[in-house]
Amino acid sequence: MTTLLYDHADEAVAGIEDGSTVLVGGFGMAGMPVDLIDALIRQGAKDLTVVSNNAGNGDTGLAALLAKGRVRKVICSFPRQADSWVFDDLYRAGRIELEVVPQGNLAERMRAAGAGIGAFFCPTGAGTLLAEGKETREIDGRTYVLEYPIKGDVALVGAHRADRMGNLVYRRTARNFGPVMATAATTVIAQVREIVETGDIDPETVVTPGIYVDRVVKEADPA
Repeated sequence: MTTLLYDHADEAVAGIEDGSTVLVGGFGMAGMPVDLIDALIRQGAKDLTVVSNNAGNGDTGLAALLAKGRVRKVICSFPRQADSWVFDDLYRAGRIELEVVPQGNLAERMRAAGAGIGAFFCPTGAGTLLAEGKETREIDGRTYVLEYPIKGDVALVGAHRADRMGNLVYRRTARNFGPVMATAATTVIAQVREIVETGDIDPETVVTPGIYVDRVVKEADPA
């Protein structure tokens, strides 16, 4: 597989279809691929299911995509924060669906998709509303809930550096969900701070191997 390098985010997100499930990296704004999200807004895909840690901050990034009415459903761990007013307004108006998934389960469900695991039992959420309607099982005296993988049609991830083969290195907390999302989607698009020559990244520091990455674009320089 060859990783394609793009000069502009608009080119990198071309072809994302209506109704796609889009995995969006980021912990708040740390590691949020804002350039790719802005390009997706311009691209026009709608009726999307977005999987992310939270449901947008302020009026930029993921919140801007929601504000355009392009998202049908959000799957996330933290839908409500002090600055999640875009999602709050949409949800209260009945204009968006929500599936709340505990943070560890969210990561593990995507990791399971990348690893080819059909389903797994997890104790998180047992005995709560999050387990309603799900199969449970007693294992070694503890209740576990059956969880299924979350697969994406597309993953939008933010990384610090890429080489020309698509190998990715992340920076500190910006790493968050990017690595598991990159294994769980059919098409992986990475926004990076810089692109270096193949061989310039120490293989020991590569977190996401280029075999998982389809498209790379260098983020726009600050205005």
